Amino acid sequence: MKVTVENKKGLNKDLKIFIDKKTINSYMDEKYEEIKGTVNLKGFRPGKVPKEILKRQFGKAVFSEVLDKVLKDTSTKALEENKIKPAGQPKLDLKTYGEDKDLEYVLSVTELPKVEVKSIENIKFDQYTVKIDEKETDKRINDIAKNQPNFKEDPQAKAKNGDLVVFDYTATVDEKTFKGGEGKNTQLTLGKDLFLKGFDKQLIGVKKGDEKIVEAILPENFPEKELVNKKAKFNCKVTAVKNPEEVKINDDFAKNLGAKDLNDLKSLITKQINDEYKNSLDRLAKNQILKEIEKFKINEIPENLVDEEVKILSQGMSEEDAKKSRKNFEEVAKKRIKVGLVLNEFGEQNKIKVSEQELQTEVQKQIRMMPGQEKMVMDFYQKNPSALASLRGTVYEEKIINLIKDKAKSNKKEITKNEAEKILKQSQNQELENKNNIIKKEEKKT
Repeated sequence: MKVTVENKKGLNKDLKIFIDKKTINSYMDEKYEEIKGTVNLKGFRPGKVPKEILKRQFGKAVFSEVLDKVLKDTSTKALEENKIKPAGQPKLDLKTYGEDKDLEYVLSVTELPKVEVKSIENIKFDQYTVKIDEKETDKRINDIAKNQPNFKEDPQAKAKNGDLVVFDYTATVDEKTFKGGEGKNTQLTLGKDLFLKGFDKQLIGVKKGDEKIVEAILPENFPEKELVNKKAKFNCKVTAVKNPEEVKINDDFAKNLGAKDLNDLKSLITKQINDEYKNSLDRLAKNQILKEIEKFKINEIPENLVDEEVKILSQGMSEEDAKKSRKNFEEVAKKRIKVGLVLNEFGEQNKIKVSEQELQTEVQKQIRMMPGQEKMVMDFYQKNPSALASLRGTVYEEKIINLIKDKAKSNKKEITKNEAEKILKQSQNQELENKNNIIKKEEKKT
């Protein structure tokens, strides 16, 4: 194979590739040997069909298949040997080809620009850790305790708001029983109105052993459609009235929540609060890094990549609106491409890979985020290779960002929960302001 590289303009190159007919014929011979054992022709034993017969019978099909293979093998090798990374799919122009002929073709390619990533180590970003005050942890634990009240039965108590009433009931509409009109050991915390509207307040004042007729309108979502919006009478037999008791926050309380003891629960809650802020603050650090990378100098951005990115940005827009926004879209596209080129080069230089185990861990993470729809999410990734590839890209980028954080210059700051909330709010306001400015610019154009 002989390759001649010609620089056309900027990042555009033409690779003139020549393969002599001897090499082509060797590919052809290999293919004939391959098919010889699978062809059954009358008058010939399996594997004994002469090559000339095979050529007459299958020559065109074999040459077409061989040509595809040779073009794929030689174009890939030509790019690798000349250290050319193509930006997009190269264009191929056949000049000379045919059976028992030399092969000559031109590979037109737009090369990815050279990217310098050493200055990544000079990037500065803020890395926050949130110091959680013990009072914040205690407050969270107290809130949990309030939402998990204990109840103690009082045989003499008359039910009031906040008490738990336990009862059996039978219900009728127009003196007739109906499907779903019976309940055993039903429990209602009075005042929450969670059963039927107005039901709770009719049980105020009952005590253990009482019978009470409660009237209520059956709701729109009642399973028996013919009874919707009809008045039902519930004959309630009260089996217990329980008063709420203050939950004691101790080791037993902690164990009921899955912790080893109260100190362990406090550690877990502190970490939980910290993680709530850490994820958001880590995103701020990532955005700072990406903004710094946007300032990196790259002499030329491939136009074909810009065009592809602009198409993505203008999806769903009318042709006229897309044309008006073209200039802004190009600016955004160039920034995105620049960041992508820098991150990818940094990832390659540091041999960053995404293992199958890491990818599957991320799939499981996505599944956990959709409770009740686990099978649907799993099927989505199994049936959509592009979605799985996109997820791999996300994991790859996160690994790169984490390595940049290790190598770059972090400004480590320990802040309080209130300071964290203030920083995040300022960031949200800034994002909103930026969006509004973009909208105003577009409105001025129209």
